[in-house]
Amino acid sequence: MKYVVLLGDGMSDQAIEGLGGKTPLQAAKTPNMDFMAKRGLLGLAHTVPAGYPPGSDVANLSMFGYDPTLCYTGRSPLEAASMGVALGPDDVAFRVNLVHLDARGGRLLMEDYSAGHISTEDGRELIEELQRQLGDDEFSFHPGVSYRHLMVWHNGRTQIQTTPPHDITGQDIIQFFPKGDGAQRLIYLMNSAQMIFHNHPQLKRRSAKGETAANSIWLWGQGKAPAMESFQSRFGLTGAVISAVDLIKGIGIYAGLDIINVPGATGYLDTNFLGKAQAALEALKEKDFVFVHVEAPDEASHSGKLADKIQAIESFDEQVVGPVLEGIKQFGEYRILCAPDHPTPVALMTHTSDPVPFVIYSGEEEVKQGVAGYDEVAAAAANYTVSVGFRLMELLLGR
Repeated sequence: MKYVVLLGDGMSDQAIEGLGGKTPLQAAKTPNMDFMAKRGLLGLAHTVPAGYPPGSDVANLSMFGYDPTLCYTGRSPLEAASMGVALGPDDVAFRVNLVHLDARGGRLLMEDYSAGHISTEDGRELIEELQRQLGDDEFSFHPGVSYRHLMVWHNGRTQIQTTPPHDITGQDIIQFFPKGDGAQRLIYLMNSAQMIFHNHPQLKRRSAKGETAANSIWLWGQGKAPAMESFQSRFGLTGAVISAVDLIKGIGIYAGLDIINVPGATGYLDTNFLGKAQAALEALKEKDFVFVHVEAPDEASHSGKLADKIQAIESFDEQVVGPVLEGIKQFGEYRILCAPDHPTPVALMTHTSDPVPFVIYSGEEEVKQGVAGYDEVAAAAANYTVSVGFRLMELLLGR
């Protein structure tokens, strides 16, 4: 038996007036996911436990079959694992976003949480400059991909409240500065980065080209290294992870799964959708389980771009779900789970804790529920709910 998870990050949404009251999933052309919904088990799953933030870290731990209430320590330690940065027992990892702030009307606004989706090369240049000027025995900066980077606070504090920058687009940043024990140390680093970037030639270079320039950093998502049981020990299966995002790769690493890097996988609308599907099918020749993650719908939602979100959903369906549905037949028995990790409504440009629509399909065990297709409304009408999100993996595996 082969098992596959096809995850369209943030696909789920709310009804939008401009779409005639439909959600993006309802408005998008998704014949492959509709096919699965009409012949599989359709329902809703609560991937975010009560009292936990609806982040991709928490929700994807649930999607991998891990109880976040037992193993969640923060987002950045998972990203550190993907980046090859080892954390000591007293180290605290922080996500470093390269951002663009805009001074307007006496306020400093979060204009772009991704600094114009800065290139990895330009991002590395800035993070390496921060390491030269601010790095020491207490703080170290590590380059990642595009706007997503890492800072380690050695013997650092954890009782700090931080806010994801994509949650505060267009808002005054002052009220969202870190709070708690050690917060002033973080604010000092953020202010210092602004001065360093202001004098860096990259700012003038990108501005001259009409590109959004990184003029600050934003620190968030902190935590210490978690303790997680391996996926093989937990479920008795070998497996692999395919994603462009360090967070998802990091969960895979802690779960002891192989990480497959697909050329052209960017995390955005231009990602190599088809390459991910092909890599999944190739991996299934040796592995029992593959987790395929596509970030593009979530990125479109955070940017408030409805047309991009619909396009991302359609590309996911056509170039990931469709090829996997067809190609997996070569293995005989199989089960496929398709779902988002959490909703990311375009109107809100951030995540919510609402349950997500899921479908489990097996060519051997068709379940005809009489639904119209795959979307939030149809899933709610199916009247099947997984109230504890990490149990969804057990449902997929027939446990």
